[in-house]
Amino acid sequence: MSEAERSFIDTNVLLYLLSDDARKADRAEEIIQAGGTISVQVLNEFAAVASRKLKMSIAEIRETLDTIRAVCAVAPLTEETHVLGLQITEQYRLSVYDAMIASAALISGCSILWSEDMQHGMVIEQRLVIQNPFH
Repeated sequence: MSEAERSFIDTNVLLYLLSDDARKADRAEEIIQAGGTISVQVLNEFAAVASRKLKMSIAEIRETLDTIRAVCAVAPLTEETHVLGLQITEQYRLSVYDAMIASAALISGCSILWSEDMQHGMVIEQRLVIQNPFH
């Protein structure tokens, strides 16, 4: 399994594709073009932020997410994701939403979680390392 196949991409990295910060936008594009995994939660969070904060139309959001889904696998939200996510929340003191992202990454067999919002270098369940792509 390649590094990209073992990588899970958090919503904040996807949103940097739309950033005015060229360095971060380029880095986000590099990570996404390499492939990896996202979850339905990531798709939903992206759509919510793009609509509410960035004022993108649903057509624009759909087009952007179609491109992302073409290069990234999409993990479903399941009861297993939920149960493990709550355990991660309790054990690692992550927010529920961040823990659900980590849970989906673990269930998907990922070993790297690209996220700007979580603690860089944190290891979850001795299998998943949080990496800030802009660190």
